[in-house]
Amino acid sequence: MLYNDNLPVRYPKGAFAMWTVYSFTGASILASIIFSLLLFLSIDEDPVMQILFGGLAVIFELGKFFAWYEFGERRARRNYMGAFSAFGFYAVLAAISIGGSVGGINSATNQAQSHVNVQQSKISSYNMQIDAIEKQIELNNVAAEKYIQMERIATGVARLQRENDQLRQQQQELAKERDSLPVVNQGSVIGLIDSLAKSLQVQTQTAQLGLVIFLSVLLDFFAAFFVGLIGEELRFRNQFRRMNPITIDAFSNNHEPKEPELITDQTQSVQPSTEQPNTQTRTDIESSDNATAEPQQPKSLYEQAIEALSTNQVNCTKRAVTRHLKTSSDEVDKIFKQFMEEGIVSKKPNNHYQWHGVAES
Repeated sequence: MLYNDNLPVRYPKGAFAMWTVYSFTGASILASIIFSLLLFLSIDEDPVMQILFGGLAVIFELGKFFAWYEFGERRARRNYMGAFSAFGFYAVLAAISIGGSVGGINSATNQAQSHVNVQQSKISSYNMQIDAIEKQIELNNVAAEKYIQMERIATGVARLQRENDQLRQQQQELAKERDSLPVVNQGSVIGLIDSLAKSLQVQTQTAQLGLVIFLSVLLDFFAAFFVGLIGEELRFRNQFRRMNPITIDAFSNNHEPKEPELITDQTQSVQPSTEQPNTQTRTDIESSDNATAEPQQPKSLYEQAIEALSTNQVNCTKRAVTRHLKTSSDEVDKIFKQFMEEGIVSKKPNNHYQWHGVAES
């Protein structure tokens, strides 16, 4: 339970949560780099050019995510012009990265599709040969009917029957070779593309392009989200350390509860004090008279503000000081103006105040 009005609404994330965030961030950034490398490395076959293009892809990817991290930092500091420039830089690099991811994923899916296409072409070739033999057999049967009508069964029909038998045997051999071809397992991605093409009633190439663009954008946004989450958590941790909240747990650890005292214990502690010499009693009476005669003067708003800021009871802001002193904003403006004249408070470029402390006399 917290007793400070300016405390954060949550505690910093634990070690397991941060380990999970860093793992997801590293995996997504690595996947984005790999897909970009697939495209950039295919530009040129020269090893030197491949090294140059590969390094360019890595630089683009790392620079893109650092630009997004810098965008969050500048927006947190309310530097909107700097945040806009960082976002523009990120948008350019993100467009290049998404294009690289699209090319890389598309290349991988095309390579998987090519194996299926090669196998399908072999099967289609066997089917064409079998269909050609079937047509030749049909033509021979038509010629045999003509020979029968011409009453030349002995000479023409017998020859055509022997030829059909050879064609049938050849057709069966081709069918056995076609059926003995190894079955190519269709990958899950290829199956998903075919399903999308059938459900959306579009061509396979169109469904493949749409799926690749969706996965590339999703991967980029996924990595950007976790990079922004890391930046926000680091800023929150720094703010949490500066505020240093007081909790019941911390108070109970430092101050253990005392056992209740009885009235008899108090009377026993009073009796020895009554046996002190009269000189000690007179001294106590005189000191009490002086304390009653000279009451302590109440502190001014200026002194109360210095005490509160020196002991870190409030942040160095006009709103926090106004809430602590329970006074008007005009009085707080005068106090801060006097602070700046004395040099114990300075104003930052972002219009925030910084407490330097009172010089010890």
